[in-house]
Parts: sequence; structure tokens; C-alpha cells
Amino acid sequence: MAEDLPSQPVQADTTKASIVPAEGYDKKCIFCRIVNNELGTELLHSDEDISCFRDIKPGAPHHYLVVPTKHVGNCKSLNKEHVPLVKQMVDVGKDVLQKNNVTDLADVRFGFHWPPFCSVSHLHLHVLAPVSQMGFMSRLVYRLNSYWFVTEIKALLALRSKPFHPCENFKEQSPFWCLDRLSEEDVCTVMARSVCAKSAFELWGHGRTHSELRTSLLKYPQEKMSPYMQKGSSYRINVYTFNKTLLFEDRIKKIDALDYLPFEGTVSLKNPQHIFCLLEDYGTDPNNIPEHPNYIYFCRWIADGQRELIRSYSVKNRHFIGNTSMDAGLSFIMANHAMVKENDLVFDPFVGTGSLLVSCSHFGAYVCGTDIDYNTIHGKGRSSRKNHKWRGPDENIRANLRQYGTENMYVDVMVSDASKPVWRNAALFEAIITDPPYGIREATRRTGSHKDAAKSPDGPYAESHVPVSQAYYLSDIFIDLLNFSAHHLVLGGRLVYWLPVCRPEYCEEMVPLHPCLRLISNCEQTLSSQISRRLITMEKIKEPEELDSLAHLSDPRASPYQRHNAFREKYFSGLNKRSGKDDTKTDVSGK
Repeated sequence: MAEDLPSQPVQADTTKASIVPAEGYDKKCIFCRIVNNELGTELLHSDEDISCFRDIKPGAPHHYLVVPTKHVGNCKSLNKEHVPLVKQMVDVGKDVLQKNNVTDLADVRFGFHWPPFCSVSHLHLHVLAPVSQMGFMSRLVYRLNSYWFVTEIKALLALRSKPFHPCENFKEQSPFWCLDRLSEEDVCTVMARSVCAKSAFELWGHGRTHSELRTSLLKYPQEKMSPYMQKGSSYRINVYTFNKTLLFEDRIKKIDALDYLPFEGTVSLKNPQHIFCLLEDYGTDPNNIPEHPNYIYFCRWIADGQRELIRSYSVKNRHFIGNTSMDAGLSFIMANHAMVKENDLVFDPFVGTGSLLVSCSHFGAYVCGTDIDYNTIHGKGRSSRKNHKWRGPDENIRANLRQYGTENMYVDVMVSDASKPVWRNAALFEAIITDPPYGIREATRRTGSHKDAAKSPDGPYAESHVPVSQAYYLSDIFIDLLNFSAHHLVLGGRLVYWLPVCRPEYCEEMVPLHPCLRLISNCEQTLSSQISRRLITMEKIKEPEELDSLAHLSDPRASPYQRHNAFREKYFSGLNKRSGKDDTKTDVSGK
């Protein structure tokens, strides 16, 4: 909902009055009433086609709603004929931002809420700026996608050769998903690995109201209910709400209202045989929580996900870490995207402190890796621990696996240059999982010299010789990584890696491709308004041929992803710009 907010001065365009023809007016629609000047809301822009006003509960310093002046349903009702209208809405949004001194359009978010996550069924475009100043909950509500969850669940189902079958009216953005054609064993197997999913249930009934829920539950087959409700069994009912907190008394009332269910067992709060859950969905907008739930589910609990792994494997408690140690949660997501399983051989060509090896060994895979940094590989140099100057004997990759009881899955690591072939030409690995250096915290270097001829030393100094190094461009890192994966992954094996990008210039053509590898998923992790990194998952679909390693030379996409070579400069340029803005603010305020 939206109405006038006097707290923030905004320039308004009041040169034109809003005139809504009768056929484009819905008297029950609050947005139609606003654009028709019935509620006294200040219109920042108004013409025969488009109107704009402020959101009543802003998610950012500048949060405007751009709507068609004539009533148009939500975004599900759009078709090809509406393309010019949507473009016009975006242009008006940009124009209003610029009139209100928002000039950095790279730090702006435009988006529609997909039903049922929109409170008004009149098409409206959210315009938010600056994104970098949005709070956590605003980022959650106005997030770009929830693709992480989708890809992890699909990968884990694929491990059991099970397809992803959503129910009718499936909504990807919803906090509750309904999937078909899965046995309880399938569900337990997926939940035994997933760090994205919280819990899994067997759905018995659902509805928009408690009356609809009752009708649905009474239709559920008694033969499926009775094994969990018979005499001699024990049970407990939990009430969980999404986006709303209920008082204890209200939870008890909701449980008492389920007295029509034929429970014959006894209640056991501490150690029940069966757990049932009443789930209520109050939407995802923390600033617009409805009085009654949007949807209600009654389910039998089956299993919880593995979010506890994020805490128990936290890098804060790990023996050996460094500047680039991967977060535990992301490490397990990468292992799941790679479909790592027991007895697989997993390789990390930029192994660093071995965080990815730790997560893969947890799932029973044998792990190995290489890195060009001698000190990191051998646990030498300055300690990452507080109040410790030098690394001790338990600060190395093997010690990390020993800490979690998976040392027996450790093959080895060695000092090696990822740009140089050191492996025999054979398919060796079921998965290659890595986080290449971006040139920010760790340098992108490879052995070699820019000179035409670099002679290697002879005689007694040959063995101790440390070769000179040169720049290793990001585009070359990705080309080498894809070629290596094409040659050394088994058929069906997966490559999972991070691709750093500058968000304003990102396009799908910047993702490197290879004839032997099929792109499975591409997920974004936003790091700032300017910078993000994308988790790329690829699968080997054929053995390499003679010219496949040169395919990038004729690939028209090669030019766009050459832009990665300037990532370091763009990254620090963004920092300097933000720093400059902060300095300017400090000077103006006199602090």
C-alpha cells in the first residue's frame, strides 16, 4: 500500500492532473483511487499513462511506486502487448530518481512482486535507491531471486535420479514449497545434505483459511492418518509462523482448534513418536504483515535440513584458515551443487586453506588439491590465529580434516601452477570444485616470464630454483579451468566455481563456455551494489576433441568475458568512489 509520507522532501511533477477513464478505474483498488486524486496522496508524476508516488513503508531512502494510470492487474496478467508500458514505467522511475538527485543508476533496484507477494492487485513497479543503503530485511523482501535453493534441491534429487516435480501453483519465491512424486526415503536423503532447506513434511491438508484447512484435512485418507494416530502412540503439535510471531496463548488456541482430528495417542512434549506442524504463511513483507495468514498447512514432520553444519564447521573454530577461506555454508552448497557423494575423487586446483576439501570429505569423498602458494600448502608463515605469530604443526589442510574426523579421506595437496599441465591425460575426478583468485586478497600469478626466452638454471641450483612469475589474467584462469575440467572430469562429472563480476556490466555472455561442458546453474551472491560473484555449475557431456581447447578463440562470447581482466581495478575503483562519497559527507557535516 502507498500514501503520502511527509518525512522526506521529494520533487513532484504536478503539471498534469490524473484523469482516469471509467473503463480503466476499479473503485475497490487503492492505487486507482490514489492516481485519481481521491486520497490526497502526492503524485510525483502523473499523465494519461503512468503515475508515480512514494511507498508508504519504504525499503530504502528512495522507494517509489510506478503504476499504470489505468487499472492493470498484477504482473501475471502481462503479455507482449504490455512491453511498451513496462518500459515506460521504468523510464518514469528513472526520471523521478534523477529529479530527486539520484544519479548513480547502478545502485538502483527495479522490480515487481510476483503474486501472492503483492498486497495490491494493480500493477506496480518498485523503484528503490540506493540499494547499498537498504537494510537486511529490505534486501530479503526485494531480493533478485531465490535460485540458490532451487539448484541445491535439484542437484540433491538428481543424486537419487529423481526429477524435480513441483505441485500445481508452485511459487518459487514462497517460503513453503510443495513437491510431488517423492518417497519418504527420497526426502530423508535430500534433507540429510541440504543446508538451504530447513525442514521437510508430509502435507495432509492446506487452505487459505482454517475452515478450508479443516475441509482439506477431513478429505485426507484415513488409512494414511491412522498409523500415526492410533492408541499407544505419542505425538506433539507445533505451530510455526513465517513473518509473524504469535503469543504462546494464541498458539495453544490454534492447536485446540484442531480437535476434529482423530488423535487417539497421548501427548508427549519431550519425546514424541510423531511430530505434527501447523504452518502459517504471513507473506514476506515485514512492513506489511496481515492480521490473518495468507495460507495455512498441516503436515507431519519428516526431517530437518543440515543448517547445523554451518555452525559446527564454522571457520571461526577451524585450526587452519587464511584470508580467502570459504564460508562453511557456501562450501556445503558448492559440494551439493557438484553432487559430491561417497568414494568420489574431488579436486580443487586453487585449494588455498582447503575449506572446500573439508565440506566434500564430510560427504565421504576423497579430496586433493594444488596451489601455487608454497607457504599455504605447507602451513608455513604467519599464523591466522590471534596472538600467534607463526603457524604451528596443527595449522595445515590435513589438520583441518583431522579436526572433523575425515583425515582418512585426505589424498594430498601439492604445489603446482594451475596454468601448467602436470596430470596424465585421463578422466580422473568426479568433481572439480574451486574458488579461483580474483586479484583482491590473493594475487593472480602463474609461473613464467614476459621475456622471449627465460633460461632455467643448471647445475646444483636447479632443484632449489624458484621460477619467476607473471600476471595470470582472469579470462585465462577460466579458459584453463574449463579446458582442464573437460580433460580430467569423468563423463557426468561436475565443475563448480566462482565467477567475479561487476554488476552494472554483467550479462550472461560473460560466463565462459566449453563444448564439452553444459551449464547447469548460475547463482548470484551480491557483495555490494557494484560487485557480486556468481556460482557456476557445469557438467561434462562429452570427451574433448582436438580443437575443443581452442573453441574460445572463435567464440563470439569471448570478448565480453575478457572484461574480467579489469575486475581488480573496477573493484577498487568502486571502493574509492564510495570512500569519496563518505569523505564528502564528512566535510559537509563538519565532523
